[in-house]
Amino acid sequence: MSYIEQNLMNGESIVYESKLHWVIFLRPAMCFIVAIIFFSSGSHVEPFGGLFVLIGIVIGIASFINYKTSEFGITNKRVIVKVGFIHRNSIEVLLNKIEGIQVNQGILGRILGFGSITITGTGGTKDPFHKIEAPLEFRRKAQEQIAIVQDLK
Repeated sequence: MSYIEQNLMNGESIVYESKLHWVIFLRPAMCFIVAIIFFSSGSHVEPFGGLFVLIGIVIGIASFINYKTSEFGITNKRVIVKVGFIHRNSIEVLLNKIEGIQVNQGILGRILGFGSITITGTGGTKDPFHKIEAPLEFRRKAQEQIAIVQDLK
């Protein structure tokens, strides 16, 4: 059972869920590519290839754990985000307490479909979350739910 499902309130249901984008695996992949280049270059630089394999494995495991333990969800009452395993960062903001959701995407993010979202709550609190899959869709779904909550008042 996911973090979001475990923390639902009475009468609350999940409307939209997202996750981290696969782009977080590019760094370990680049390490393995560099290692292959070192291994194919000749025997005098092969130790560097082994070093890059080791670095790629460490970064790859960290990226995999981050990917599996990050959750981004919108319910009919709140926006819930949880990132991390050992060092956990979570935010749960009631929809009527959200002042804005900012999306930042660079050129690569627009092409591949990832970006950062910053949730601004009442009182000026800002919580950024990076490399999220389909951030514009996340913002759109949150805005739809915020409009529904405001119409019920």
